Amino acid sequence: MINVIDYVPGTTLLHRLNPVTKLAIATAIIVATFLATTYGMLFALLALTLCLGAYAGVVGKLGSLLKLLVPLALITVLLQTAFVRGGDPVLLWMTTDGLVTGSKAGLRLVGVALPLILMLTVTKLNDLSNACVEVLHIPYRYAFTFTTALRFVPVFSQEMNAIMEAQTARGVEYDTKNPVRRMQLMLPLCVPLLVSSVGKTDATALAAEQRGFYLRTRESSYKRYPLGGRDVAVLVACVALIVAGALL
Repeated sequence: MINVIDYVPGTTLLHRLNPVTKLAIATAIIVATFLATTYGMLFALLALTLCLGAYAGVVGKLGSLLKLLVPLALITVLLQTAFVRGGDPVLLWMTTDGLVTGSKAGLRLVGVALPLILMLTVTKLNDLSNACVEVLHIPYRYAFTFTTALRFVPVFSQEMNAIMEAQTARGVEYDTKNPVRRMQLMLPLCVPLLVSSVGKTDATALAAEQRGFYLRTRESSYKRYPLGGRDVAVLVACVALIVAGALL
């Protein structure tokens, strides 16, 4: 996930929307996914996300994320079939109720993650934090903390890759297919990654404080983020999407 959440420039309508409106789109899809109870609605919401990603030109990144989410969704299905034992037997320990519950949980897992990545790939993090402060009146320190945490995700991924390459040069083999063995090899890497992350966090906090972080207010931003007519129309569509998710 080194480049999954990186901003992808574009001129589509989705790129030109207010960052708060993009956040509302992701929120509406997520809420509708949790409220939906039928397979048709769950697949429709997933298809909507993929269509928006294709329109914005970021479907490749969504596909990369799907490669990670599909195994997790399958694990979720297996766990649900192990704990939900109602209904008629189907295969081994699996029952009809367990398969239905598990498959819907797996679809919800995929349907919740993709809209967030879609929103991040079409929105600059600076615009997202500033728009949340201006439009939603969120305190700047909270918006800054959220966007900074997102910025550190690819940084920590690169740090982990660098540590793994250094260990590979010393003869450690990380390409094993045994998941337990791979986990045993990965756990010792958490210590140097933690030390590196603490150092980067401390340096970032010091730099922000020296630049007057605590003096930042809602009026400090030089760029404004007004809600236009298209933003209002999209927000109305988001409300309708949530209602549809609750009813279907």
